[in-house]
Amino acid sequence: MSDQVVKREGATREEAALLPPVDVIEDTGGITLYADLPGVPKDKLDIRVEGDTLTLEGELSLTIPEGMEATHAEVSLPRYRRTFTLSKELDSEKVTAEFQHGVLKLRIPKAEHLQPRKISVQVA
Repeated sequence: MSDQVVKREGATREEAALLPPVDVIEDTGGITLYADLPGVPKDKLDIRVEGDTLTLEGELSLTIPEGMEATHAEVSLPRYRRTFTLSKELDSEKVTAEFQHGVLKLRIPKAEHLQPRKISVQVA
């Protein structure tokens, strides 16, 4: 799986976005991605698989209380975006997602024919 930059569909130019930090953990059954998306509500989260490309996007919903202004703001872009090229070993039809406390957890299993399996031995 590799990180890459892609243009947003329908956009005439590439829109600036924050790259969320992502941890990828591989085991014998597949991979698990953990993406930090603080400030993104669930309804502003978009996860897509198109061909072998996985795209994570989230729109920030950080509001400043009325009558206040930021004296220092490190988050100046309104969205997160990260894309990955998925290995052919992964089954993109069986992706599962959980979103809790600003952390997205995606589980992508390996294709069934690539999963480890136990072979039973019969005594003759």
